[in-house]
Amino acid sequence: MVREVTGHVCKTSRNVKKKSDMTDYKTLGFIGLGVMGEPICRNLVKKSGKRVVVFDLATEPLQRLRADGAEIAGSVADVIKQSDVLFLCLPSAKHVRAVFEGDGILKNIRSGQVVVDLGTSSVSQTRDFAAQLQAKGAAWADAPIARTRQAAQDGTLSVMVGAVPALYAAIEPLIRCFATDVTNCGDVGAGQVTKILNNMVLFETVNALAEAAAVAKHSGVDPKLLLETLSKGSADSFALRNHGMKAIVPGVFPERAFSTEYALKDLSYALELAADAGIKIRGAELIGTVLQEAIDKGSGDNYFPVIAKHIEGA
Repeated sequence: MVREVTGHVCKTSRNVKKKSDMTDYKTLGFIGLGVMGEPICRNLVKKSGKRVVVFDLATEPLQRLRADGAEIAGSVADVIKQSDVLFLCLPSAKHVRAVFEGDGILKNIRSGQVVVDLGTSSVSQTRDFAAQLQAKGAAWADAPIARTRQAAQDGTLSVMVGAVPALYAAIEPLIRCFATDVTNCGDVGAGQVTKILNNMVLFETVNALAEAAAVAKHSGVDPKLLLETLSKGSADSFALRNHGMKAIVPGVFPERAFSTEYALKDLSYALELAADAGIKIRGAELIGTVLQEAIDKGSGDNYFPVIAKHIEGA
C-alpha cells in the first residue's frame, strides 16, 4: 500500500521531534554534492540539528558546505566510518556501485548503520545492495528525489521511499529537512520503481509537448500561445508549465541541468523493469530513440527538453 505523509519540515514539527527521539543518529554522512546534492546537504546541515560529514571529488561544494557548518571527510571510507546515516546523491547506478564496492560501503559498513540512496537507480541493484547490507545488520533505503534544483534549494522536494515501515519512520524526519512531500511506496526498491515510472511519464509528456510546439509553429500558431491555451484545458501538466513554457518555448536548454544523458539512463531502468515483467512499452521505447538521437547530435549534456530543438531540425 502506498502511504503519503505530509506535514511540517524537519524539527519544526512536534511529531517529527518525537520520531527523532526514537533514533540515536548523531552523525549524518553525505556523498555526492552535485546540482541537487549540494542544496539537499545544505538543508540537512541547517535543519537536522545533526553533525554532517561530507565528501565529493569536487572541492568547490565542499568548501561552500564547510562554510555552512559541515565537516569535510578525506574519502568515501572516512564518511562511512563516521556516519550513522549515510546519504548518497549520485548520478547513476554505476556511481552508486563505485562507492558500494572497493574501500566503500560494503567493506566499511557496521551493524545499525543506514544508507539512504537519493538518486534514481536500478531496482535490481538496489535490492541486491539492500540484501548485502541486511546480512551485516545494516539497512538500505531507496529515496529518489523529484522536482527541480530550486525545490532542492527551498527544501520542497518530493521523495519516494522504499523501506520497511520501521526504517521509514526513523529516516522520514531527516528527509523532511529537504522535502515537503514524502511517500512511503513500499519495501526496498519500491521508491525506485515509482520514481523511474514518474520519469518515464515525464519524458514521454515532454516529447509530446515538443512535437506539438513544432507542428504549431509550422502551422501558423505561436508555440507560446499554444501552450498557454493548453494549460487552461485537459492537456495541462507540470511538464507543460515547466519543461514546456520555461525550456521548449524559449529554446533554453542549459548544461548542469537534468541532461539528455541522464534522461536516457533513467529511461533504461524503466525499460529494464518492463522487460522483467514481460510488458512491451512502445511509447518508452520511442522516447528512448528520440533521446539517443539528440545525444548523437551533440546534445547529451543539455537539459533534456533539447529534444525539441532536434524535432525542429528534422
